[in-house]
Order: sequence, then structure tokens, then C-alpha cells
Amino acid sequence: MPRPPHASPQTLRLFEALLAEPARWRYGYDLSRETGLASGTLYPILMRLSTQQLLDTGWEASDEPGRPPRHTYRLTADGLVLARERLAAAASRKPGPAAAFVPGKA
Repeated sequence: MPRPPHASPQTLRLFEALLAEPARWRYGYDLSRETGLASGTLYPILMRLSTQQLLDTGWEASDEPGRPPRHTYRLTADGLVLARERLAAAASRKPGPAAAFVPGKA
């Protein structure tokens, strides 16, 4: 049975990180450090989610002269719903206490 879209372990790690503070704009570099995903894995996921309108993206100017602006990301309302659904589904497939925990849900 094929895996549903947006359910790879890497995408789920990204969803967990973004759901930790869903209203906060996040830099790709910070997401990479937090998730442990290499840029060659992380940025294609970010681009795909953005294209599918599951991520808001923006640019933040640098305070330091000569430094380029930085791209920022956060989940859209649809992205929040999907991320919570995918993490809940993944948690329900795991045995033990982790199945009861759904990141981003209070």
C-alpha cells in the first residue's frame, strides 16, 4: 500500500518542528538544525509544501549590511490541518505511549 502524500519521515519531522510554534516565521537553516534534515532534503520539501499552498513564505531583510534577505516559512491554515492529521495518523500506527501524543495539539 503506498504511503499517503506528506507522510515521509522527513516531512513528519518538519511538521513537528513547524507545529511547535505555528504562528512563528521560521528560517530554513533553523529548521534544518532542529529537524536534523540536510538542506538537500529540507528545501525540496519546503518548496513542495509552498507550491501546494501548505506553507506561507516570506523574505526578511538582514540587519547586517551586505547580507542577503532570508527566506522564512510557516504553515498555512490548510497546512496546520494537514500536519496535525499526518502526525496523528503516524502516531496511531506506533505502539506504546507515543501514540497518545499529537504534537501541536493542546
